[in-house]
Amino acid sequence: MTRAKKKTKKPGSILLSRHRGLRADGPSVVASRALSNTSSLSSKVGRTLIRNHHTLQKRLSQALSKNDTESANSIRAEIEANGGIERYQQASVCGQDSQRGGDSSKVLIDWLREAIRSSPNKKITNKRLPLLEVGALSPDNACSRSNLFDVTRIDLNSRNPSIETQDFMDRPIPTTDGERFEIISLSLVLNYVSLPAARGEMLERTTEFLRHTSLEGEEEEQQQGSRVTELFPSLFLVLPAPCVTNSRYLDEKRLEEMMGNLGYRLARRKHSAKLIYQLWQHVGKIQSSGRQREFSKKEEVNPGRTRNNFAILFR
Repeated sequence: MTRAKKKTKKPGSILLSRHRGLRADGPSVVASRALSNTSSLSSKVGRTLIRNHHTLQKRLSQALSKNDTESANSIRAEIEANGGIERYQQASVCGQDSQRGGDSSKVLIDWLREAIRSSPNKKITNKRLPLLEVGALSPDNACSRSNLFDVTRIDLNSRNPSIETQDFMDRPIPTTDGERFEIISLSLVLNYVSLPAARGEMLERTTEFLRHTSLEGEEEEQQQGSRVTELFPSLFLVLPAPCVTNSRYLDEKRLEEMMGNLGYRLARRKHSAKLIYQLWQHVGKIQSSGRQREFSKKEEVNPGRTRNNFAILFR
């Protein structure tokens, strides 16, 4: 049998596509059995499944970067045997269930409602803001129910007709502000990207999708010192806490410096035992390539044997 010619993919695309690491000819029977037995998952089982999936995806990316086809195929089969992307997404959706307090967008809504209450200008506060939700799992989260946004939802492996199947890194760059957004949500998305340079590329790309001109009534808001204009346009970033609090190569200071190089200012932040929530307002242009070279190599900021290796790099 003649093998189909394998398509060449951009390095970032391989890393950013959760479903592209799976084989169509894997042990689907095992996967389907796993799915049929997990219509609902306990919090503990869901967390374990998500953790294992992330570990396997990291190993897969490492194997692919070394052109180790044998190891890569073995890891793909293991991912599929565990239920693949479908079971991983099921665990993620269960984790977002309101009864478990897992919908991270509630934090964003709280920040916005607080700012809106302080605003005297209804030209802005009555406007539904365009929001791009990357890695959307459900059309029924707090953002969707708030009536504050016109939400565009994308995910690599959509499970719902209201969510477009799309890789953010393949989404066409907007050419007008009418195509751009007030807020981009990257909630537990960046940590899924396997390579540090691909994470930096994703963060840098967000700036292309945020509004560049003022909203109607924004200048008046600024003159009145409103807290609403402190928030837009912005990136809502949610990461597992250890990515920032227990990494050898990243802490809050370094992350703030890196985001500053992309023209972001930290507007809001919240920490929980498991997650870090941040709202970054985009206020300026990306710094020169020379300035960004400061962050092109890993630099140890938290020495220690128990640290993890999460990092973000700019090319």
